[in-house]
Amino acid sequence: MKSSSFRHAALSCALALLAAAEATAQTAAPEAPPHQHHEGMVMDMGKGDAMATHDMKGQLGPYAMSREASGTSWQPEATPMEMLQTTRGDWSLMLHGYASLVADRQTGPRGDRETFGESMLMAMATRPLGAGTLGLRTMLSLDPLMGKSGYPLLLQTGESPDGKTPLIDRQHPHDTFMELSASYSLQLGDDRAAFVYTGLPGEPALGPATFMHRFSGMRNPEAPVAHHWFDATHVTFGVVTAGAIQGPWKLEASWFNGREPDERRWNIETRRFDSWSTRLTWNATKAWSAQASYGYIKSPEALEPEASVRRLTVSATWQTQLAGRDWSTTLAWARNDKRAPEGRSLSPALLLESTWVVAERHTLFGRLEQVDKDELFAPGDPMHGQSFRVSKLSLGYVYDFASTGPLRWGLGGVVGMPRVPAALDTAYGRNPMSYLLFLQARIAP
Repeated sequence: MKSSSFRHAALSCALALLAAAEATAQTAAPEAPPHQHHEGMVMDMGKGDAMATHDMKGQLGPYAMSREASGTSWQPEATPMEMLQTTRGDWSLMLHGYASLVADRQTGPRGDRETFGESMLMAMATRPLGAGTLGLRTMLSLDPLMGKSGYPLLLQTGESPDGKTPLIDRQHPHDTFMELSASYSLQLGDDRAAFVYTGLPGEPALGPATFMHRFSGMRNPEAPVAHHWFDATHVTFGVVTAGAIQGPWKLEASWFNGREPDERRWNIETRRFDSWSTRLTWNATKAWSAQASYGYIKSPEALEPEASVRRLTVSATWQTQLAGRDWSTTLAWARNDKRAPEGRSLSPALLLESTWVVAERHTLFGRLEQVDKDELFAPGDPMHGQSFRVSKLSLGYVYDFASTGPLRWGLGGVVGMPRVPAALDTAYGRNPMSYLLFLQARIAP
C-alpha cells in the first residue's frame, strides 16, 4: 500500500469515527447525571458494570441487550458494552465502532511489511412496532481503502484480490457494507419470543459471535488465521433467519447466499439463496454463552465454484471479572467438510482467545489457534491442495492513553508466533514471526 493511500485511509478512518461519535454525543443532555435514562441523552456504557445496557431490552427477545452480538448471535449477558445511546421518541439509537492504524511486519520467506488502516462503525435503532419490536442495524467499514489484497498475515487464506488468484498469507479487506439488516420480534410470554431477521448484507446463524464483536478478541487488530472456519459468513449478501427463544435457549435457522464477497468491496452484491444453517444457543447463566451450529454452504469461493462446504462449529464464551476487572475467554472448534469434483477433505480448527482488562488503561489479550489448511499453495504449485496442520500463538497489550469526548485512544502491540510442520520450512522459514504496532480509537464513553 502506498504511503499516500495509507495516510488517506488513516485520516478517513479517524474522521468517520470522530464525526459519527460527535454527532451522537451532541444529542446528549449535558446536565443529566450518568446512567440516567431520558429523552435525548447519551448513556455511559463504557464502564465495567455496563449498567445501562443491562437494563435495556434486546432487539430479538425479552432479555438484556448486552446478550446480543453480531447478526443474531448471543454472547454472555455479563459482557460490557461500549457504545453511545440516545432516545428519540419511540426510537432507541446506539452507536459502536473503532478504527485502528496498524504497522505490520511478518517475517520469513513469505513475510511482508505494510502499514494500513482498518475500521468498523455500527449503528442500531430499536422501537416498538405493533405487538412486537423492530430492529434496524447497519455496519460500515473503510477497509477497502487498504487495497484489494488486504494486509500481510502469515498462514491466512481465503477469497481473492482479483477474481483470478487466491489470497495466501494475506487477510482480505472487509466490504464497506458489512451489514444492512432489519429484525422483528414478538414476545410470547415472560421469557419467550419469536423473531425474523433479514439482511443484505447480513449474518446467518452459523458459528460464534464474529471476532470483531467478541469481547475476548475485539482489541486484537489481527484477524484469526481460522477466520474462514468460524467467521467466514459474517458478511453474507442476502440472508433470512427465523428463530424462537425460550428463556436461556435460542433455536434458529437461516437461508442465505453462500458465496463469499468478491473483490469489489464497495458495492452490494445479489445472488440467489442456495445455502442454509441452523444454530442452538444456550446462555446457562449471565456469565456463559455456548452454541452449536451446522451449515451447508454452496460454492463459497468464486475460484472453486463447484466446491461446497458443510461446516460444524461449537463454542463457549465465559465473561467474568478478575481482580475486579473484566475478563472474557472464548473456546471454539470447527470443521469444514469440503466437497469438490476432485474429492472430499475434512479440516478442523481450534481457537482459544482471552482478553483481560488489567487496569482502567491497561488490557492484555492472547489467541491460540490450530487449523488444517490445504490452500497454502496456489494452483500450479506441486504442493497445491496438500493439507498441513499449522498453529499460531499471539500475545498483545493495549494502553489507553487518552480520551477525547466519546472516543478512547489506545496504543498497543501484538507479537505472533506462527508454527508450521518441517515440510513447510522452505516456504516459511524455521521460526517465522509477526509484529504489529497499532494506534486504536474506539467509541467508549
